[in-house]
Amino acid sequence: MSTEELRLNVEKALEEIRPFLQSDGGDISLLSIENDKLVKVQLQGACVGCSVNQMTLKSGVEMTIKKYAPQIEKVINIEV
Repeated sequence: MSTEELRLNVEKALEEIRPFLQSDGGDISLLSIENDKLVKVQLQGACVGCSVNQMTLKSGVEMTIKKYAPQIEKVINIEV
């Protein structure tokens, strides 16, 4: 899978999970993909201060991204 295909697949995964985040007043954006293994995202809105955002990141976002792009090893949230 090329770097561009990988980015498109990660974006597809985020589009799948975005409605769930938006229903709770949050959102997510893709910041970068490093070495085709590490995805950096930014949780936004209500997700920023949510006490379960790390669980959402691991069980929701990371799992969905790995479904579309199995070579991804880790997803991390970059706070501003």
